[in-house]
Amino acid sequence: MNSAPIEHVDVVVVGGGPGGSTVATLLAKSGHRVVQLEKETFPRYQIGESLLPSTIHGVCRLLGVDKKIKDAGFMPKRGGSFRWGKNPVPWNFLFAISPEFAGDGSYAYQVERMKFDQILLEHSAESGVDVRQNCRVNGTEQDEHGRVVGVRYVDADRTEHHVRATFVVDASGNTTRLSKHAGGERVYSDFFQNVAIFGYFEGGKRLPAPDSGNILCAAFDEGWIWYIPLTDELTSVGAVISKSKADRLDAQESTLRGYIDRCAIVKDMLSDATRVTEGTYGEIRLRKDYSYANTKFWGNGMVLVGDAACFIDPVFSTGVHLATYSGVLAARSINSVLSGAMTEERAFDEFEGRYRREYAVFYEFLSAFYDMEQSEDSYFWKARRVTNLDRTDLAAFVSLVAGGYSGENALTDADQVVEKFTASTKALTEATDRTGGMDTDSGQRMGHMFSAPVVRDVMEEMNALQARAATGSNGVEPPLLEGGLVPSLDGLAWTEPASVTA
Repeated sequence: MNSAPIEHVDVVVVGGGPGGSTVATLLAKSGHRVVQLEKETFPRYQIGESLLPSTIHGVCRLLGVDKKIKDAGFMPKRGGSFRWGKNPVPWNFLFAISPEFAGDGSYAYQVERMKFDQILLEHSAESGVDVRQNCRVNGTEQDEHGRVVGVRYVDADRTEHHVRATFVVDASGNTTRLSKHAGGERVYSDFFQNVAIFGYFEGGKRLPAPDSGNILCAAFDEGWIWYIPLTDELTSVGAVISKSKADRLDAQESTLRGYIDRCAIVKDMLSDATRVTEGTYGEIRLRKDYSYANTKFWGNGMVLVGDAACFIDPVFSTGVHLATYSGVLAARSINSVLSGAMTEERAFDEFEGRYRREYAVFYEFLSAFYDMEQSEDSYFWKARRVTNLDRTDLAAFVSLVAGGYSGENALTDADQVVEKFTASTKALTEATDRTGGMDTDSGQRMGHMFSAPVVRDVMEEMNALQARAATGSNGVEPPLLEGGLVPSLDGLAWTEPASVTA
C-alpha cells in the first residue's frame, strides 16, 4: 500500500450525510480548512426520507442550499397523517397552526435521500470544503495525551493518507467505529427496540388533497407501517415491529406483504400498486432501529453528530433533524474555539447540553406517542406502555440522555419519570381527540396539538431554527440552557448573552 504525505487542516469531518455536510459547510463558511471524507461514491441509497420544516427552512437556509432543495422537485408535505390511538379515522399533525398561518414554515418535503444527500454534499464542496469520496477511514491518530489529532484513510487507489486536524467530527452514522474515541460508550434504551422491513411501490394511492404529500403512519396489532409518497408514483413502505421478530424476519416481499395485509388502511392504499423489483429501489431491506445514546457526545478532540451520537426511532422523522441540528451545534462550538472566543469546555458544554435536551424532549414525546396506541391484546403495544416498563431502566436512560441540561428530579427519580411520561401521554391523547379526524375542519388545524406541553417542548428549538433563518441576523435569542450561550448574529458561533445585540 502506498502512503501519501501528512496533511494539516483545521477539521476533518468523517461522513458525507446531512450531519457531516451541515457541519463541514458551516465551518468552511467561517474560513476554516475542512476535509470531508465519505466512504461511498454519491449518489448512494439511504433510508430516512421524511423531513421536518426546521431542516428545510432552518438548517438548509443557514447553509445557503434552500433554493437548490426547493428547485429539486421533492414532494411537499404539510405534516403527518396518523391512524394511531383511539380514533379510527386518521388525524393530522400539521406544521402550520392553521391555514391562516400557511407559509414557508408550514411545509417540508419527502425526499429521495440519494438526491437530497448529494445536493448537500455538492454544496459542501461549493462552499469550500475539500470533499473526498470513496475514502474509507481506518483509524485515528492520537497525541501522547490520548487526544485525537487526525485520521488515517485509504482512497480508491489503495493509497493511505494521514490528515492532522484540531478537531475530528464523527458523522459516519450508526455503524461508526470512531465514537469510542470521544471517551464514552453506547447505551441502548429498552423502550425503542424495533426492526423494520421495507420496500418501494409504484402506483400507490394518495391521501385526499391537501394532505396527499403527507407521510401516513398506521398502527396495527404487531407494530406500525410508514407510507411515504416520494413522487406521484413512487412510495416507500415499511413495517416496524418488535426486535423479538428479528431472528425469523426474512427480506422477502411475502414477509412485508404479510404485515401490510394486517393494516387495513395501508393495504387499501396499495391495492393497485406493484412493488419495484429493479434498480436502487428494487430490494426488500431490513434495518434494526434500536434507540441508543452515547454517554459522551464530545471529548479528546472528537465530536459526534447524528447517528454516531444517538438515535431514537423512525416514527416522527427525527433522524435527519437530529443530524443536521447537531451539525449546526457542532459547527458553532468548533468555530468558537478555533477563533479563540472561548474555551473548549464552555463551547462544547453548550453543544452537548442542547443536543441532549433535543434528544430528551423527542424521547419523551415519542414515548407518549407509542403509549397512545392501546391495543391490549398485542405484545408489541403492551411492551411499549410506559407503565409496563422497568422504572429503574427508564429513569437511568432518561437521566443519561438528558445529561446535565436540567437538574429536575423528574429526570432521575424513577417514579417521577413514569409520572411525567404518563402525564405527557394523557395530554397528547386529549390533544389528538380534540383535533379530530383529518376529514374534519379541526383536523385541518393544529391549535389543539400545541396545548400539550410535550408538543411545545418538541417544537421549541425547531421553531427557533426557523425563526433565525427567517429574520437573518436580526434575531436575538435568549439562552436555551440555564447559564448557557446564545448563537452569534450570523448563527455560526456561540457568544455570551450579554454580548449580543440586534
